[in-house]
Amino acid sequence: MKRILLVGNGAREHAIADALARSPQKPELYCFMKAKNPGMAKMSAKFKLAKLDDFDALGEFVKEVRPDFAIIGPEDPLNAGVVDFLQTLGVRSVGPVKDLARLETSKTFTRELLEKYRIPANIKFRKFISTEGIKDFIEAELGDGFVVKPDGLTGGKGVMVSGEHLKDSDEAVEYCRKVLETHPSVIVEEKIEGEEFSLQCISDGRTIKATPPVQDHKRLLPGDQGPNTGGMGSYSYTNHLLQFLTKEDVLEAEKIVQMTCDAIRKETGKEYKGIMYGGFMLTKDGPKLLEYNARFGDPEVMNVLPILKTDFVSVCEAVINGTLSEIELHFENKATVCKYVVPEGYPSNPVAGQKIELDEANRRALIFHASIDQKDDGLYMTTSRAIGFVGVADDIAEAEKIAESAIKAVKGPVFHREDIGTPELLDRRVKHMEAVRGES
Repeated sequence: MKRILLVGNGAREHAIADALARSPQKPELYCFMKAKNPGMAKMSAKFKLAKLDDFDALGEFVKEVRPDFAIIGPEDPLNAGVVDFLQTLGVRSVGPVKDLARLETSKTFTRELLEKYRIPANIKFRKFISTEGIKDFIEAELGDGFVVKPDGLTGGKGVMVSGEHLKDSDEAVEYCRKVLETHPSVIVEEKIEGEEFSLQCISDGRTIKATPPVQDHKRLLPGDQGPNTGGMGSYSYTNHLLQFLTKEDVLEAEKIVQMTCDAIRKETGKEYKGIMYGGFMLTKDGPKLLEYNARFGDPEVMNVLPILKTDFVSVCEAVINGTLSEIELHFENKATVCKYVVPEGYPSNPVAGQKIELDEANRRALIFHASIDQKDDGLYMTTSRAIGFVGVADDIAEAEKIAESAIKAVKGPVFHREDIGTPELLDRRVKHMEAVRGES
């Protein structure tokens, strides 16, 4: 019986745990979490609570449970070097070593890698370690369309876009000044027009395998209004495309990820073993890279792993052993809609410690626990996203109905985006892409 160590405790990790639990190999799951995830705790043979970068506690847990391999869920422990640490204990991981996790943790590394190896997905950019030259670069090279990104981890909330968050180059300089107080550098790049999509790929260092594309919704409010969040929900289509994507678009994005995988190996001499999640913008000139993440997306993983038919334990072993080319990923031809329940006031002033109740008897949606605390008398929210509800069905309308129905039955001071997966929002995406391509 396989013994698997899973690091992390969010809804992403709950979805990973669920996929592992469905394996015909019936593995034993051992979870290393900073807070108790009720769903993961139920599936665990044993779990330990500690900070995810507490390597002393992790080392003790590893010696106790003796895992065959590990899967790293979130980005922070990757950035802290958890894979490198586990290697010293003889435990191999699905997740890149710290040096290669720079694909996510250093936007400069990624942009310069694409530039050096002429990967056709890059956009105009420049790195700055001070505010000197930023205003000139924006006004001379980018004009009114620019984006500012801290060079490092920001939890998906540090990106500022002209016309939405920043009025002009002067405001951009001031934001850069603020970023540089906490980050070594800042990236300023051109603003591109199109529709975003996520392509989560699995890599063994030489071969990449793509999961179905997903579209995330980072804005808090319906109609893509309000502040950015960690992600309010996401959806995928029955045919494993999106309504504005063609098969050629997806194949081009896959090619870009494969080229990036090859470039990392050439640049560093190391094989990237783990998740290469490309955040793409589909433009009139095809897919362009917004950023890479070195782990599954949250919420996007909740769209793809529930419909994975291939044994996920075998996939993980192929990543570690470098035999991913011998495996085909098969997914059900199902549509999925994920919607997050968050505490009222999220993200700026969320209510905390409030009890919520779920309708377990009539619920058809899958649920994945995130920031939720299970006490003797029920479930209590913290200050972040609480639970992801996922509808899975033969078409997206039914998937949306399943997710929405489950959320409407939740009792407590919660909020969610009702429009994710609805025809109105999907049609808006199609019309926007038609306009970008000059088809309307």
